[in-house]
Amino acid sequence: MHPNPLYRTDDRDLMESLIDEIGFGMVFAQTPDGPRVAHTPLLSTGDGAVQFHLARGNALARHLAAGAEALIVVNGPDAYVSPRWYANRDTVPTWDYIALEIEGRVRKMEDEGLEAFLHAAILRHEGRLEGEPWRAEESSEKVWGGLFRGIVGFEMEVLAWRPTLKLSQNKQAEERERIAAGLEAAGHSALAHLVRNIAS
Repeated sequence: MHPNPLYRTDDRDLMESLIDEIGFGMVFAQTPDGPRVAHTPLLSTGDGAVQFHLARGNALARHLAAGAEALIVVNGPDAYVSPRWYANRDTVPTWDYIALEIEGRVRKMEDEGLEAFLHAAILRHEGRLEGEPWRAEESSEKVWGGLFRGIVGFEMEVLAWRPTLKLSQNKQAEERERIAAGLEAAGHSALAHLVRNIAS
């Protein structure tokens, strides 16, 4: 989390929507072999928990199954901000970004919970694509069973939400518009939209 309170928010709906929109993150934990990270799809339950799965052979899977504490990081849009977009160029570059850190206790899910998580994640992401959605039922029992044997489902009880929305809030509206235009021209339209709408 950025130390400047200007870049923080208590908007829980915004944090939930970031998990929903991105749908992917990194899980960090300390293990007896040192710190480890895993990259995984994420699904918020909407009631203070976040679900994910790891490959059974992942170095974190065995450790998390024992009820460890972990940190999940979800990264939103980010981009370099050039001083050329400021009225006064006697300054330094920076980086605008959105990130969410979630800390909590992790428990292993039973097979029923993992099954429900997979179906919910498939439904959510297939629903965002055009055309006829793929359904889990299209997998043979052999293929679906192979998936289950290869992964472990987890649920984190979230104890702390730490968002950072660094979107040039320290600049005046006119300057933020120039920054947003610069970001847009550089191909970062999602971040430009956020600078214009969240920071204002």
